[in-house]
Amino acid sequence: MTDALGAAATGARVRLNIGEVLDLLRPDFPGVTIPKIRFLEDKGLVKPERTPAGYRKFSAQDVDRLRYVLRMQRDHYLPLRVIGEHLDAIDRGMKPPPIEPVVPTVPTVALAADGLPSAESFSRRDHLRLSRKELLKIAEISEDLLTQLEQFGLVTPRLGTGHYDTDALVIATTARELAAYGLEPRHLRAFKTAADREVGLVEQVVAPQKGGKDASARGRAEETVSELAALSVRLHATLVKTGLRGR
Repeated sequence: MTDALGAAATGARVRLNIGEVLDLLRPDFPGVTIPKIRFLEDKGLVKPERTPAGYRKFSAQDVDRLRYVLRMQRDHYLPLRVIGEHLDAIDRGMKPPPIEPVVPTVPTVALAADGLPSAESFSRRDHLRLSRKELLKIAEISEDLLTQLEQFGLVTPRLGTGHYDTDALVIATTARELAAYGLEPRHLRAFKTAADREVGLVEQVVAPQKGGKDASARGRAEETVSELAALSVRLHATLVKTGLRGR
């Protein structure tokens, strides 16, 4: 808890009433209320001073503690009991335990020696399912950007579920990074068109293998798809690199 307000506590003895504390917290925690602050006090997570008339007076350190509690609840979904243990550790000059991420993250992509995706990365499957709200938050994109990505067929939810998978998350994140260079979803249609052509070529090659009735034939077809996909990406990336070097 290294908030600037906390640093100020070492200087002037700032004392705030509960309304002033609410005004400080609301920009970062819009849902916080006075009853919520009183509830956290009842749980012993913050202990403001009391005037002779019984009014609460919060120090800068109290505000820091409230920020910590609210952040641990919002970002890490920690129960108040655990947050209380963290605060107790901090009060005793110790560090709280590291917080494990509680939101889905992009799985590590298997890379070949040249740094490009390997065949393994194309064959792996995960069961990541993100709601629209989760995708927006984790990819750090706006609703408008996601809508455009969907309009141009770059991102689509899973059929029948409405959820988004890891590929959708990677595409959305990459689109956000490209947007910083002025590339909008409409500019990215060329990538989708090129990818569709490569997919069609791969499917044409493996069509005879897919026609096999035994499981081993289908397994070989899946391996071939992964190998061809990796080679296709390698060729595409190298051609782009070569083309840029010639400019």
